[in-house]
Amino acid sequence: MSSRPAPARALRLRGALSAALIALCCLFTPLGALSAWAAYGLADTGRYVRTMAPLAGDPAVRDAVADTVGDAVARRIGGTPGVMGPFARDAVRSFTQTDAFRAGWDAANRATHGAVLHALRDDDRPRTDPVTVDLAPVTTRIKDRLAGENMPLARRIPVRHTEVAVLAPGDLDRLRKGYDVLEVAALWLPVAAVTFAVAGIALATCRRHAIAATALGTALGGALLGVAVAVGRRLTLSDLPASVSRPAAGAVYDALTATLRTASWLLVTLGLAVALVTWVTGRYGGRLRRRPVPGTPGPVPPQQPTRAQV
Repeated sequence: MSSRPAPARALRLRGALSAALIALCCLFTPLGALSAWAAYGLADTGRYVRTMAPLAGDPAVRDAVADTVGDAVARRIGGTPGVMGPFARDAVRSFTQTDAFRAGWDAANRATHGAVLHALRDDDRPRTDPVTVDLAPVTTRIKDRLAGENMPLARRIPVRHTEVAVLAPGDLDRLRKGYDVLEVAALWLPVAAVTFAVAGIALATCRRHAIAATALGTALGGALLGVAVAVGRRLTLSDLPASVSRPAAGAVYDALTATLRTASWLLVTLGLAVALVTWVTGRYGGRLRRRPVPGTPGPVPPQQPTRAQV
């Protein structure tokens, strides 16, 4: 009589352990997608430049560049933004519609991303120095493009090595710590999610229900990831200073998080599809297996002996 409760306790323990492992899998899946996006998607210079390249044709980004550069040019030539600003902004806005601007845009993004990434990975770099970018490669790229378009006096554009700070020392220190954590999380979180899913399904007393729960949890995690991206966009734009163009910043945010939004939709779609297949096979699989195949002859009844045979 004392041996009966033991299997019941063992089944309850297996069920609880399986549920805990599946819950961890569903938690680690969106976190792993987020870490992989940040560590591999944003940390690749070529992929970053290709992501940012279409923004050179975005009207909000072109207007923001025209306003910022136009005001700087007006101050540089000795005027004030209120007087010379409109003329300088119109000139810069016309330049943003050329191929030379797109070439300079790509060169500037490549130089900035490369400088920041090198600073994050260089442990010997002094933590008191800001991250700077040399504008000479950007100027050279624009100069060559203008010369290729036979622009007058393009060859006479001076190329000077001008260092521009793009990241303060305090910001670099915080980013470096976060980057080290992301590199580790991007590798181990997806592996842990898969391991927990396999272990949770293997320990479950009903594996079909465990697969359905894992699929639904994955879909829920993907939906929460999409919500987090949307909330992050709202918080990011609300914290910007008044001098920064919010439409331009929104376009940049949307371009950078496009892969993450795609990943969230894939998790939702895949999870719901697997859950639906599991439900259909569980509800109708037994009926389909018991249904006779058309055209298959049934069993031949035994022939009754005739009177002559008797």
